[in-house]
Amino acid sequence: MEYHNPVLLTEAVDGLNINPDGVYVDVTFGGGGHSREILKRLGPKGKLFAFDQDKDALLNTIDDSRFTLINENFRYLKRFLRFYGAKEADGILADFGVSSHQFDVAERGFSTRFEADLDMRMNQDSKLSAFHVINKYDEEQIKDVFFHYGELRQAPAMARVIVEERSTNEIKSSEHLKEVLKKFVKHKNENKVLAQIYQAIRIEVNQEIEALKELLLQTPEVLKKGGRLSCISYHSLEDRLVKRFIRNGLFEGEPERDVYGNFEVPLKKVGGLIVPSKAEVKGNSRARSAKLRVAEKI
Repeated sequence: MEYHNPVLLTEAVDGLNINPDGVYVDVTFGGGGHSREILKRLGPKGKLFAFDQDKDALLNTIDDSRFTLINENFRYLKRFLRFYGAKEADGILADFGVSSHQFDVAERGFSTRFEADLDMRMNQDSKLSAFHVINKYDEEQIKDVFFHYGELRQAPAMARVIVEERSTNEIKSSEHLKEVLKKFVKHKNENKVLAQIYQAIRIEVNQEIEALKELLLQTPEVLKKGGRLSCISYHSLEDRLVKRFIRNGLFEGEPERDVYGNFEVPLKKVGGLIVPSKAEVKGNSRARSAKLRVAEKI
């Protein structure tokens, strides 16, 4: 719990409709909260695989013969499940949020609260960092990152001042970046705008949208018929992708219909949107934007 307080713990695991003898995958292990809850509900023949690309998460591994922790990005889901001899799964759980540990360790650079080097890498071996995005991307690329991933209306102007500043001084730290962008951050909405800026850079650094799409596209191939997908999202970019994929198997556009107007989808929605209770948000403020959607393979 010190590493990460799992959000919607019971609801997300309930959504998997656990078969005690089944094979399950927690693609975002983190502190292991969701994984431990799944293991509680598995019998001796059950199996749980977990993924996490952050080496820090390996310290939370669970000593259980039914459990395997894979230090990789979940975009490689199918490849590594096959490597470990698991061709199909009864359920997949994904919690797309940044862990509390990543936010709270200042030097990782995820939080707006701390002075830190521009980093934001979930995989600490990755070559792409926040420093690279801010100092090496061209103006158009930075604008696109802020506009598409931060939904910032002033993205063009922000990109322009960053490029102007770095022409004489490399932008190495979070405080320097805040100073460069301070005219766009009004006091009354300071936290919101800074959160959008950091979110945009973090998503680009970790290629989060591409990885999410790759994961979702693999789920129909990995899940058994009747297997469940339980996804927790924290911002609209993620939630829209999850919602659309569950609804029609696509991320954009409309599916091909037959002469009767019908179309085939790999998954079907189970229940409605689930959000944290007031009590959970009071006890864990980071849960406030969480949205849980559950689907089943048809």
